[in-house]
Amino acid sequence: MERKTEISKDNYKSYVFEKMPKSSHFKNMFWAFIIGGVICCIGQAFVELFKLWFKVEDASVLASATLVLIAAILTGLGVYDNIGRFAGAGSTIPITGFSNAVVSPALEFRSEGYIYGVGAKMFQVAGPVIVNGVTISVIVALLTLLFGG
Repeated sequence: MERKTEISKDNYKSYVFEKMPKSSHFKNMFWAFIIGGVICCIGQAFVELFKLWFKVEDASVLASATLVLIAAILTGLGVYDNIGRFAGAGSTIPITGFSNAVVSPALEFRSEGYIYGVGAKMFQVAGPVIVNGVTISVIVALLTLLFGG
């Protein structure tokens, strides 16, 4: 008959540490760098392509919008989540990660309706980013106006 031991915080921590899968930080950083770099190279390729027809500023905006659209479509198809599991931060740091952060909750809560599901949950993750981005841009604009940048 097996004797049960008392589980304390120390026992539990050591037990969990033994059982959890070991992760390779260098491998994770390598793939995040590679996948993030590939996403950025694709974005730059779009910029160069759009520069053939538009001004540089417009080409950059169109490239960003194209990456957001592609990431949203890949999220809807379930492909971007697989990229994210493999690449980690390499898929979340570029603008495509922002697109994924907006689309994922919208898809998850679409059964609750367009207002309380998609509309409310869409900005659950991205909302604070948008609010902080707008706030900082207003502050920078006011400082530029006041101190003439």
